[in-house]
Amino acid sequence: VPATTAAMARDKKKVNAADTAVTRDYTVNLHKRIHGVGFKYRAPRAVKELKAFATKMMKTKDVRVDQSLNKHLWSKGVRNVPYRVRVRLERRRNEDEDAAERL
Repeated sequence: VPATTAAMARDKKKVNAADTAVTRDYTVNLHKRIHGVGFKYRAPRAVKELKAFATKMMKTKDVRVDQSLNKHLWSKGVRNVPYRVRVRLERRRNEDEDAAERL
């Protein structure tokens, strides 16, 4: 007896898109995100804005900025942050058992 589509749909587990480990490339326009920020706060604000962008796109609060990305953001000094940055965002499984976030 062939299984009906309703029975197959009932048996199949739902996989939430936010629960899978993914890697995506983005171009982040930092220029519009730090517009109007004072000179001494531009590079730190750029890092914060990049973290906020990653949190929004990857739907996780555990965001870590790679050392090379941080060096690139600070490469022209505290005032002259690069206008655009190409980043690879990666949502990974959290191996720590007692962590709040699974990904």
